[in-house]
Amino acid sequence: MATSLGSNTYNRQNWEDADFPILCQTCLGENPYIRMTKEKYGKECKICARPFTVFRWCPGARMRFKKTEVCQTCSKMKNVCQTCLLDLEYGLPIQVRDTGLSVKDEVPKSDVNKEYYTQNMEREIANTDGTRPVGQLGKAPSSSDMLLKLARTTPYYKRNRPHICSFWVKGECKRGEECPYRHEKPTDPDDPLADQNIKDRYYGINDPVADKLLKRASTMPRLDPPDDKSISTLYIGGLGDTVTDGELKSHFYQFGEIRTITIVQRQQCAFIQFATRQAAEMAAEKSFNKLIINGRRLTVKWGRSQAARGKEGIKDGVSEMGTRLDPVPGLPGALPPPPALDEEAPANYFNLDPGTSPAVLNIALPPPPGINPPPPGFGPPMFHPMGHMAPPMPPPMSMRPPGQIHYPSQDPLRMGAHAAHGSRHGE
Repeated sequence: MATSLGSNTYNRQNWEDADFPILCQTCLGENPYIRMTKEKYGKECKICARPFTVFRWCPGARMRFKKTEVCQTCSKMKNVCQTCLLDLEYGLPIQVRDTGLSVKDEVPKSDVNKEYYTQNMEREIANTDGTRPVGQLGKAPSSSDMLLKLARTTPYYKRNRPHICSFWVKGECKRGEECPYRHEKPTDPDDPLADQNIKDRYYGINDPVADKLLKRASTMPRLDPPDDKSISTLYIGGLGDTVTDGELKSHFYQFGEIRTITIVQRQQCAFIQFATRQAAEMAAEKSFNKLIINGRRLTVKWGRSQAARGKEGIKDGVSEMGTRLDPVPGLPGALPPPPALDEEAPANYFNLDPGTSPAVLNIALPPPPGINPPPPGFGPPMFHPMGHMAPPMPPPMSMRPPGQIHYPSQDPLRMGAHAAHGSRHGE
């Protein structure tokens, strides 16, 4: 049935004309200077089926071109990116966000009801500044522990990579390195993540990515307080060079009085000691796996008592923070303790006869084969185990009287000594 001129004019007034898209940091890319093409009323929205302004751009080198998929009205109703349809604040699917905030989806799915609901939402958006979500999402609480644990702190630019080349999968791609698509093995077709639908993601139903994240949230670790009630210190790791003690204090003072803050810059960690155990437990509960300062996700653990740290240290495979360390394969076991020594027993380390003289220790070893032994008087003295009958040690060479010459090079006649002596007598 053909539409009347009046209805066509009214519907055309509801078409969207925008100057800039609503995008997340991941879809926009890491390059601060990008070139976009703008096509007025280029396509219809994948949700409300109304024509809208399409933006197309390349987020970076070796990335695929991306474009907006839904109109800005549908984007503002769910507070999502126009391209990837992930939440702008947490970077999570709509189903995960609505589950964490206990928000029920109320967007109708039939054409007539959807158009009527969209017109009402547009009037509500026009009365606001456009920076806050509208509808039931705007009335939801500001944060959720589960969302803070699952949220991404940095953009995930791998999502902008090109698609897999179907010709390369079949072995028929002839472009080689010039091919703009990825030459990689495709994922398993039975993998649930391989079947994703843009409408299911927008309405928050049957989203495989959301199911995966919700299962991860149900198995996330918890930080249980230690049994020692005297421990009121928290360990903060992964500080880097940007986090200061003032920023740590401005975050943790809300939980209770802080006694001391110690920063170990070499290990990029800090120890925060609270005045009471109750304040430390509240800080650990509110900050575990969701503490973000200056864009860095910090590690929060319980500290150890000073007495246990001084007595045990790293013992029996337990680290300083109390976590159990896995044994390293291939290392030898612990050595047995040395036998107890009697203080009255003599320290006989060489198993020698107690009546033997200390001169026995000066026994010289025979020369190695092929080397003649030195003449008498030039080698080390050799003693025999004769007890008190051992001969005395000979004097050194400098104190010996002149005797027989054993080497021709030491003969004074060869050095001209005799001739010089005779010439002096001749004079």
